Amino acid sequence: MSGYILAVDQSTSGTKALLFDRNGEIIQRSDAAHRQIVSEEGFVSHDAEEIYKNTLEAVRDCVTASGADSSQIKALGVSNQRETALVWDRKTGKPVNHAVVWQCARAAEICKSLEHWGDFVRKTTGLNLSPYFSAGKIAWVLQNSGDHSGEELCAGTMDSYLIFRLTCGKSFKTDYSNAARTQLFDIHNLCWSKKVCELFGIEGHMLPAVCDSNSLFGTTDFEGFLPAPIPIYGVLGDSNGALYGQGCIEPGMVKATYGTGSSVMMNIGAQPVLSEKGLVTSLAWSMNGKVQYVLEGNINYTGAVTKWVVEDLHLLENAKEAGSVAACANPEDSTYLVPAFSGLGAPHWNSDVRAMIYGMTRGTGRAELVRAAEECIAYQITDVVRVMEQEAGKDIAELRVDGGPTRDSFLMQFQSDLLGTDLLVPRYEELSAIGAAYMAGIACGLYREDILTGGDRERYKPDMPEEIRDRKYRGWQQAIAMLQKKS
Repeated sequence: MSGYILAVDQSTSGTKALLFDRNGEIIQRSDAAHRQIVSEEGFVSHDAEEIYKNTLEAVRDCVTASGADSSQIKALGVSNQRETALVWDRKTGKPVNHAVVWQCARAAEICKSLEHWGDFVRKTTGLNLSPYFSAGKIAWVLQNSGDHSGEELCAGTMDSYLIFRLTCGKSFKTDYSNAARTQLFDIHNLCWSKKVCELFGIEGHMLPAVCDSNSLFGTTDFEGFLPAPIPIYGVLGDSNGALYGQGCIEPGMVKATYGTGSSVMMNIGAQPVLSEKGLVTSLAWSMNGKVQYVLEGNINYTGAVTKWVVEDLHLLENAKEAGSVAACANPEDSTYLVPAFSGLGAPHWNSDVRAMIYGMTRGTGRAELVRAAEECIAYQITDVVRVMEQEAGKDIAELRVDGGPTRDSFLMQFQSDLLGTDLLVPRYEELSAIGAAYMAGIACGLYREDILTGGDRERYKPDMPEEIRDRKYRGWQQAIAMLQKKS
C-alpha cells in the first residue's frame, strides 16, 4: 500500500506539520511559531485562533514543499501540548479568552481553596492538586472572561480545540492521554468525574467525548486545501506521543522528553499505581478498548531555561552554543540554577517558590552560569527518575530520550553521568509527531506495528567518577532544600 501520513505537532512554542512516507520516514517538515503572551503578573497565554491559523499554514507549506500528491495522504495524526486549556463558543468556534499555557500558575488560588479535597482529587485523577493541570485553568477562564451565560461553551485541551476547528465543529472529542491530564478525569472508571468537575465549577456538558487514541476523530480537508477530507486517526498528548514513538509499549520501559519543559514517563501496564512520592499516575493511551497507564514526572522549565539564557540574559547568541560554552566552565565552580520561575514541578510540587541561583563565587562568570543552566535540566530529570525507581521498585536500565535538547552532547553526557545509566537518542527528534503519525498510519493500514521497533539510536554511557557525581548531586539537593526553606 502506497501513500503518506500527515502529522501536526502543536507544541508550546509553535506548530509543526510533518509528512511521512510509506516507510515512516519524514520527507518534509514546516514550522509556524506563535506568540508567547506574558502579562505583568507573569500569566502565560497563547492565542488559540493564531495557533489554528498557523496549523493550516504549516500543513499547506509542508505538503506543497514536499511535492507529494496530496490525494495520496491517507490520515492525520495529532500531538499537542497537553495541559494548556481554553474555553470557546460552540457555535462560532471562537475562544472566549486566550488559552492558559501549561506553565502558567494563575490558578494557584483556585487550587488552594480546594486543598481539603486534595487527597480525593489525587486518588480519583492520579494527579496532585495543582494549577499545572487543566482543571484550574479552565475554572480561571470561566471566572475571568465575562458573562457567557447565554452561550453554549466548550472547554478542553488543544487537541479537542484543533479537532473541533478542523472538522468545522462536527467533532468535539479528546483521547484518553489528554483527558487524563486535565485533573477532571477518573482514571479508574475511565470517565469524567462528576464530583471533581463540580469542585472546579465546570459543567460536564462543556467537556469533549473521550475516545481511544487510535479511533476515528473525524475528517478534515484543512479548509479546502486537500482535494478530499482525510481521517484523523491518531491523537496523543505530546509526551504520550513520544512514549509511543520511542516504542515504549511494554511495562517498565522509560522515556524522557526534553522540550520547553520535560516529561519523564514509565509504562506501568494495564493497572494504575498511585504514587506516594510526588509523581503522578496517568494514562499512556487507550487503543482498541484497552488502556495502559504510566507513572510520570513533569518539569516546568528545561529547554525554556536555555531560551531564557539566550533571549533574556543574552549570554548566548543561540541555544546551539550552550553545550560548547558550558564545557569551558571552571570544573570547580559550584553554581546551581534552580529554574522555579513558576514554581517547582515533580517531585517537589511547590508552586509558591521562585527561581534561584545558588553557590556563586566571585569567579563565577558567563561559562559557569551557562553550565548551571545546562546542568539544571539534567538534575531535574534525575530527581524524577530516582523517585520513579523507588516507586517501581527497580533500577532503570536505560533511558530513551527525545526532543531538541538531545542534540546537545554536553547535556546528554552529563545526564548519563548523573544517572549512571545509558541514554538512547533516536535519529529523529520529532518523537511526539512520530508517535501520532505511526499510530494513525497503523490505524489506517499504511504501517505495520513493527514500525515502532525501527530506527537508529545514539548511545551515551556514563563516564563520571561516582565521587564527583555524588558531590554534584548533593549540591543540587542542598539548593532545592534552601529554596524550599525560603518559601
